Amino acid sequence: MFRITALLFILFALCEYGHCQQTITTDDELKEFSDLLRLPLYRNGTSLNQVSTYDREGKNDDGFSGKYSFIRRNADSSLVMFEAKGAGVINRIWTPTPTDDTLDFYIDDSVFSIKYSDLFSGKVKPFTYPLCGTALGGNYCYYPLMFQDSCRIVSRGKKLQFHQVQWRSFPEGTEVKNNYKEFHYPENKSEPERATSLIIDANKSATLFERFNGGRINSFRIMPAAVIAGMNKDIWLKVTYDEEKTAAVYCPAADFFGYAFGKPSMKSKLSGVTDDIAYFNIPIPFDKHCKVELINKKKVPVKISFAFDYSSKKRNTVTEGKLYSSYSHVGYGTNDGPHILLNTSGKGHFIGTILQCQGTVPGMTLFFEGDDSTVVDGKLTLHGTGSEDYFNGGWYAFPDRWDAAYSLPFHGSLDYSLPYCRTGAYRFYLSDKIPFEKSFHHSIEHGPVNNNIPAIYTSLSFYYGSQPPLQLPVSEDVSVFQPDTLYVYPQLNNLNIWHGADVKSLWAHDIGGLSYVYTVSDETSLRFSLDDIEDGVYELYMDYDKLPSGAEVRVLQRQNVVKQLFSVFSSDSIRIKMERLGVIEKNKFTRTISLEFKTSTGKNQFFLNRFLLIKSKNK
Repeated sequence: MFRITALLFILFALCEYGHCQQTITTDDELKEFSDLLRLPLYRNGTSLNQVSTYDREGKNDDGFSGKYSFIRRNADSSLVMFEAKGAGVINRIWTPTPTDDTLDFYIDDSVFSIKYSDLFSGKVKPFTYPLCGTALGGNYCYYPLMFQDSCRIVSRGKKLQFHQVQWRSFPEGTEVKNNYKEFHYPENKSEPERATSLIIDANKSATLFERFNGGRINSFRIMPAAVIAGMNKDIWLKVTYDEEKTAAVYCPAADFFGYAFGKPSMKSKLSGVTDDIAYFNIPIPFDKHCKVELINKKKVPVKISFAFDYSSKKRNTVTEGKLYSSYSHVGYGTNDGPHILLNTSGKGHFIGTILQCQGTVPGMTLFFEGDDSTVVDGKLTLHGTGSEDYFNGGWYAFPDRWDAAYSLPFHGSLDYSLPYCRTGAYRFYLSDKIPFEKSFHHSIEHGPVNNNIPAIYTSLSFYYGSQPPLQLPVSEDVSVFQPDTLYVYPQLNNLNIWHGADVKSLWAHDIGGLSYVYTVSDETSLRFSLDDIEDGVYELYMDYDKLPSGAEVRVLQRQNVVKQLFSVFSSDSIRIKMERLGVIEKNKFTRTISLEFKTSTGKNQFFLNRFLLIKSKNK
């Protein structure tokens, strides 16, 4: 009996490691989205790969010209955008530039065709929400497209731009069964866990969970989530296993639950905050001992409640990894970096990252031009096309694109602010978790070329593996950077135009955004919002161009004159980068600034680049 049991265990382990015949179906792939308890399971004899349009010359033409957007052009001018041999599955297609051209999917001996944009529109089954959709300037498709021997995607259009296509190879001998079945989340019938309350004294820690006999945490909750909020990030979470000297998780609780610059933001399927409850649905299996602590670094006690969904099912050391996280908080200068999201060795698979980044020089968020790069077992396997692209978005600072916080089940934006030159995002890998056998190095640039934009990057990455990550740098001060110099750009401002104006936008390379030319009358008033600016007293400056058609301008806050009429006329066009207008105060009553005009024949225009606010140190 012992020999039979041992033999069965060995055969099971060999199958898990990809050494025997196995069948993989569409249902198997779809379970990765509905059953989070599968997250710890290793993938063996397989690799995740990506075709993307990144600039092979190291510049920033990642799809604009289309130079790197196809593998080859066929005789009929159609474009091959993807090609793979052997058994596998396409598990992610992303683009911010879909067209209405037809895509032909040649899968083994069959072919199906679909309009490129309908991969994401939700109009064609099975390509429907939540696995496929359009949000944050990007278009994403996670529906599994499986193939036994080969797959090729051909565009019937004449030009392609930005895209990324991820696929996973299957172990040799795998049989694929593809049945196109629409995905729906199963109904959640679980009962909420009973919560326990306690008070954590100032500069003390409290144990929320501890077991000595092995098992797994399926999920847990902490409330109220407001306790974790704040610019100082002074509530920390720590998870330790067995006798490991390095904590599996050690980071601010705010970063762990996807807060954005001190405030709750993320509401993903896996983790986030809803109804003032911070939740974590990523399984934590352990062998013998697991301890979860909350550390209060505040100067006052805090009261919290918590609940854990726990199972006594121990980790299978052959088929499952332990959950680890890698926290990093680094301030970068010019040509510093890139930012490392995860660097580890041993066996495992990467399942996601939460990132916050903020420029330390005021202006446009150009650091978000940086590409992600993934080296698995010493080989570059994925190279992205831009930071918002990595998070399935696109076109930062464009209205209704990457311009605000927006949560989706597996990815989203945590925040976007031009005045504070910052953004944040998250992405979780489920069907596309990235397996590695020996090592894993995952990084992202800050800036379009050579990490040339100074910025502060804060990241938390998650993976399942056999050992803790290599330690990444964390500065002593992890509080949120609060700049005192802010640019207010008109391109994302809530502008009110009174009595009409003709408006023309122009791309301004020197400011990295849009400038606006307003053709006005004596009755025109332009009112710009300051809602994104924290309360305080500010010196107000304006970046504008003098024109041969320049009018006269007056600046007001409510009905109070900040600067009397002055001329923006010049016989030649001249840029005035910083002209002092006066002092304003932002509070709940004064949340705007306004411009009024005096015009004459041929002098009825105003060319605005942006406003500059410098916070006063004296109240």
